[in-house]
Amino acid sequence: MSGRKKSPAAAILRAVSILVLLLLLAACLPLTLPRLFGYQIYTVVSGSMEPAIPTGSLVYIREGKPEEAVAGDVIAFYGGAQSGSIITHRVVENRVVMGEIVTKGDANEGPDMNPVPYGHYLGKVEHSIPEAGKTAAVFTSPAGKSLAGCGVGLAVVLQALASFLENRRRRDSNQ
Repeated sequence: MSGRKKSPAAAILRAVSILVLLLLLAACLPLTLPRLFGYQIYTVVSGSMEPAIPTGSLVYIREGKPEEAVAGDVIAFYGGAQSGSIITHRVVENRVVMGEIVTKGDANEGPDMNPVPYGHYLGKVEHSIPEAGKTAAVFTSPAGKSLAGCGVGLAVVLQALASFLENRRRRDSNQ
């Protein structure tokens, strides 16, 4: 060790900087890392799968063959030509010969009116994180992206300020 005392203020600034970056990383990882492993990520916007998958959950979809879906699987699919929305429901029956899947939302009384054509099948839900969709909505909005950018900028400024304080302390101790 050089025997020089480190600046306590610089140490605090560096710690806060690292904390800001870790918080940003923790918020962004569930939105980015799974994509590297082949998952599609969607936010559940209705209560049709409650209580198993609450509104506001993030669901992680693994692509697969629709003919491999079995009763009880939770799948994601395109809702139809008019809606263009992505729906997450449970498989009731897979009609392989007809190329369609009968689905039902857990909170719904009966099966969906229209079976899901194989061409609308996206994949099987393998994981879900309750409430994480709300975080996703924040970080994918323009304001959220700006907030994340400001967080990174703040971390850089704090690191620069810490370096400045350490250099000033070193310079003062050499005089």
